[in-house]
Amino acid sequence: MAEDRKTFKIKDGHLGEVKIADEVVAIIAGLAATEVEGVSSMAGNITNELVSKLGMKNLSKGVRVEVLSGIVNVDVALNIAYGYSIPEVSAKVQERVKSAIENMTGLEVSIVNVRIASVDMGNNK
Repeated sequence: MAEDRKTFKIKDGHLGEVKIADEVVAIIAGLAATEVEGVSSMAGNITNELVSKLGMKNLSKGVRVEVLSGIVNVDVALNIAYGYSIPEVSAKVQERVKSAIENMTGLEVSIVNVRIASVDMGNNK
């Protein structure tokens, strides 16, 4: 297994250990955020947007994850659909991301910061 990615041990039992890459936690956060009504898409930097236009899907676009001692801090950048309440959508994103990461990995999420990068005028869900 390639060990060039940052991984975290989430379980150590009699059959062996289970490790998870930080990129997996970021993908979980990104998928959870896009499931919230009012979220048009994830926002990303110019490199991520060029990569996605070239056909390589980057599910962790717009997500930054930091894991320290089993505690996760998440930063999510979103494009919101026009007509939705930013505070309501942001709160739902925070809850959904926290719940998804904790349920799927067993890691504790202490913070989910949401940044609204833009308002999408043409994609109302």
